[in-house]
Amino acid sequence: MNRFTKQGFALALAAAGLLSAAPAMAGKTLDGIKSRGQVVCGVHTGLAGFSAADSSGKWAGLDVDVCRAIAAAVLGDSEKVKYVPLTAQQRFTALQSGEIDVLSRNTTFTLTRDASLGLNDTVVTYYDGQGFIVPKKSNIKSAKQFKNQTVCVQSGTTTEKNLTDYSKGNNLNIKTVVFEKEEAATAAYFAGRCISYTTDASGLASIRNKVATTPADHVILPDLISKEPLGPMVRRGDDEWFAIVKWVIYGLIESEEYGITQANVDQLKNSSQDPVVKRILGTGEDSGKLLGLDKDWMARAIKATGNYGEIFERNVGPHSALGLPRGINNQWNKGGLMYALPIR
Repeated sequence: MNRFTKQGFALALAAAGLLSAAPAMAGKTLDGIKSRGQVVCGVHTGLAGFSAADSSGKWAGLDVDVCRAIAAAVLGDSEKVKYVPLTAQQRFTALQSGEIDVLSRNTTFTLTRDASLGLNDTVVTYYDGQGFIVPKKSNIKSAKQFKNQTVCVQSGTTTEKNLTDYSKGNNLNIKTVVFEKEEAATAAYFAGRCISYTTDASGLASIRNKVATTPADHVILPDLISKEPLGPMVRRGDDEWFAIVKWVIYGLIESEEYGITQANVDQLKNSSQDPVVKRILGTGEDSGKLLGLDKDWMARAIKATGNYGEIFERNVGPHSALGLPRGINNQWNKGGLMYALPIR
């Protein structure tokens, strides 16, 4: 058998799944995390429902729960997270420089960011769109009524460019008032310097709930002028860590699809005969070894935070302070876009 025939035969075996998968080697990021005993997670400086610290310094939110799930999977303890609050301008530099291990900070995946920053998009954890908030007394019903009006916006965000594109595309001549920090932009809006403030619709709900003296005095318009798929990012160059972060999130999404919850995870580990459930919980095939983790990696993550649906409901869902509908963030088989790649 000549060299080329041997190569072809090996490729055929691999394609047929006949070559056994080897356990993954730990990447340098995971080695560093284990050495220090902490996942260092970059988060928002304070966006209720996504990442915000209470008066005692305890962090909570959808993005925070992703960090907690990762820590549970890789370190066995969801509390072993160091949270680094970052502004929009700071976030990418902090990840590029190695100051943080993962950026979980309501960040939009775009071509420019994916291709030019030396970073990898992982998995969308919230499908959003850019919206506008206006005073109820303004009687504005649509962003198309913003001709020659002032709109407050934060710099260093996709929001700023989207607003410029929207204004030009609709010949509105919107006068943007740009601020480096979100707090300054929202303060200017609530002080009446701008007719509107614009950011992701979920962020508007958070800001209205947190900052407005009387939330009912402010209306979030129905207009969405962009697609904002939000999710965590990691540095390029460490495929092992990239895979771990991706698959923890996919596991949270798939566990909801298969009815695995924070409350029943232990029971299902002992009793479920569903092959998918057994793979997720490590009682069937050992998926953890392919990631350089143990077989209980995903069970620990679910027990720490609940599945994706529980995380959504607790932090931003209809019964939370934000009261956001599940909408397109529902499971794929319930009319939404949440579709996890299978753990198998």
